[in-house]
Amino acid sequence: MANVVVTVADRPYTMQCPDGEEDHLRELASLLDAEVVRIKSSVGSIGDIRLLVMSGLMVADRLSESIHKIEALEEQVQGLRESRNLVQTQMKTLETNLTTQLDLAAARLEAMAKAAAE
Repeated sequence: MANVVVTVADRPYTMQCPDGEEDHLRELASLLDAEVVRIKSSVGSIGDIRLLVMSGLMVADRLSESIHKIEALEEQVQGLRESRNLVQTQMKTLETNLTTQLDLAAARLEAMAKAAAE
Protein backbone atom coordinates (compact mmCIF):
# COMPACT_ATOMS: atom_id res chain seq x y z
CA MET A 1 0.00 0.00 0.00
CA ALA A 2 1.20 3.47 -0.88
CA ASN A 3 0.73 6.59 1.22
CA VAL A 4 -0.44 9.67 -0.65
CA VAL A 5 -0.98 13.15 0.72
CA VAL A 6 -3.97 14.85 -0.90
CA THR A 7 -5.34 18.30 -0.23
CA VAL A 8 -9.06 18.95 0.12
CA ALA A 9 -10.45 22.25 1.39
CA ASP A 10 -6.91 23.52 1.94
CA ARG A 11 -6.16 20.69 4.33
CA PRO A 12 -3.72 17.85 3.74
CA TYR A 13 -4.88 14.27 4.28
CA THR A 14 -2.66 11.22 4.21
CA MET A 15 -4.46 8.39 2.44
CA GLN A 16 -3.50 4.84 1.55
CA CYS A 17 -4.11 3.21 -1.78
CA PRO A 18 -2.85 0.18 -3.69
CA ASP A 19 0.54 0.66 -5.31
CA GLY A 20 0.19 2.22 -8.73
CA GLU A 21 -3.10 3.98 -7.89
CA GLU A 22 -1.50 7.12 -6.47
CA ASP A 23 -2.24 9.34 -9.47
CA HIS A 24 -5.84 8.13 -9.60
CA LEU A 25 -6.29 8.96 -5.91
CA ARG A 26 -4.86 12.44 -6.52
CA GLU A 27 -7.33 12.94 -9.40
CA LEU A 28 -10.25 11.92 -7.20
CA ALA A 29 -9.11 14.27 -4.44
CA SER A 30 -8.79 17.03 -7.01
CA LEU A 31 -12.38 16.46 -8.18
CA LEU A 32 -13.64 16.61 -4.61
CA ASP A 33 -11.56 19.69 -3.87
CA ALA A 34 -12.92 21.44 -6.98
CA GLU A 35 -16.45 20.76 -5.75
CA VAL A 36 -15.53 22.09 -2.29
CA VAL A 37 -14.17 25.28 -3.86
CA ARG A 38 -17.31 25.67 -6.00
CA ILE A 39 -19.67 25.23 -3.07
CA LYS A 40 -17.57 27.40 -0.78
CA SER A 41 -17.65 30.21 -3.34
CA SER A 42 -21.43 30.03 -3.64
CA VAL A 43 -22.46 29.56 0.01
CA GLY A 44 -19.49 30.88 1.93
CA SER A 45 -17.96 29.34 5.01
CA ILE A 46 -20.31 26.75 6.51
CA GLY A 47 -17.94 24.50 8.42
CA ASP A 48 -15.56 21.91 7.07
CA ILE A 49 -17.63 18.82 7.77
CA ARG A 50 -20.83 20.27 6.30
CA LEU A 51 -18.86 21.58 3.31
CA LEU A 52 -17.33 18.14 2.70
CA VAL A 53 -20.70 16.41 3.08
CA MET A 54 -22.33 18.81 0.61
CA SER A 55 -19.43 18.35 -1.81
CA GLY A 56 -19.61 14.59 -1.45
CA LEU A 57 -23.34 14.67 -2.14
CA MET A 58 -22.83 16.82 -5.24
CA VAL A 59 -20.19 14.42 -6.56
CA ALA A 60 -22.46 11.47 -5.70
CA ASP A 61 -25.31 13.18 -7.59
CA ARG A 62 -23.15 13.50 -10.70
CA LEU A 63 -22.11 9.87 -10.32
CA SER A 64 -25.75 8.82 -10.02
CA GLU A 65 -26.68 10.76 -13.17
CA SER A 66 -23.75 9.17 -15.01
CA ILE A 67 -24.82 5.69 -13.93
CA HIS A 68 -28.37 6.32 -15.22
CA LYS A 69 -27.00 7.60 -18.54
CA ILE A 70 -24.75 4.55 -18.86
CA GLU A 71 -27.68 2.23 -18.16
CA ALA A 72 -29.79 4.01 -20.79
CA LEU A 73 -26.95 3.77 -23.31
CA GLU A 74 -26.50 0.07 -22.54
CA GLU A 75 -30.21 -0.45 -23.23
CA GLN A 76 -29.85 1.40 -26.53
CA VAL A 77 -26.84 -0.71 -27.46
CA GLN A 78 -28.78 -3.88 -26.65
CA GLY A 79 -31.69 -2.66 -28.80
CA LEU A 80 -29.30 -1.92 -31.66
CA ARG A 81 -27.75 -5.38 -31.34
CA GLU A 82 -31.18 -6.98 -31.49
CA SER A 83 -32.09 -4.86 -34.54
CA ARG A 84 -28.82 -5.81 -36.24
CA ASN A 85 -29.47 -9.50 -35.59
CA LEU A 86 -32.99 -9.18 -37.02
CA VAL A 87 -31.70 -7.40 -40.12
CA GLN A 88 -29.00 -10.05 -40.59
CA THR A 89 -31.64 -12.78 -40.41
CA GLN A 90 -33.83 -10.92 -42.90
CA MET A 91 -30.85 -10.45 -45.23
CA LYS A 92 -30.09 -14.18 -45.15
CA THR A 93 -33.72 -14.91 -46.01
CA LEU A 94 -33.64 -12.38 -48.87
CA GLU A 95 -30.38 -13.83 -50.17
CA THR A 96 -31.86 -17.32 -50.13
CA ASN A 97 -35.01 -16.15 -51.94
CA LEU A 98 -32.96 -14.20 -54.50
CA THR A 99 -30.73 -17.20 -55.15
CA THR A 100 -33.78 -19.40 -55.66
CA GLN A 101 -35.36 -16.89 -58.06
CA LEU A 102 -32.10 -16.51 -60.01
CA ASP A 103 -31.77 -20.30 -60.30
CA LEU A 104 -35.34 -20.51 -61.61
CA ALA A 105 -34.73 -17.69 -64.10
CA ALA A 106 -31.51 -19.31 -65.27
CA ALA A 107 -33.31 -22.63 -65.78
CA ARG A 108 -36.05 -20.90 -67.82
CA LEU A 109 -33.47 -19.07 -69.93
CA GLU A 110 -31.63 -22.32 -70.58
CA ALA A 111 -34.89 -23.98 -71.56
CA MET A 112 -35.76 -21.10 -73.89
CA ALA A 113 -32.31 -21.15 -75.44
CA LYS A 114 -32.56 -24.89 -75.95
CA ALA A 115 -36.01 -24.54 -77.53
CA ALA A 116 -34.80 -21.73 -79.80
CA ALA A 117 -31.83 -23.82 -80.95
CA GLU A 118 -34.07 -26.68 -82.07
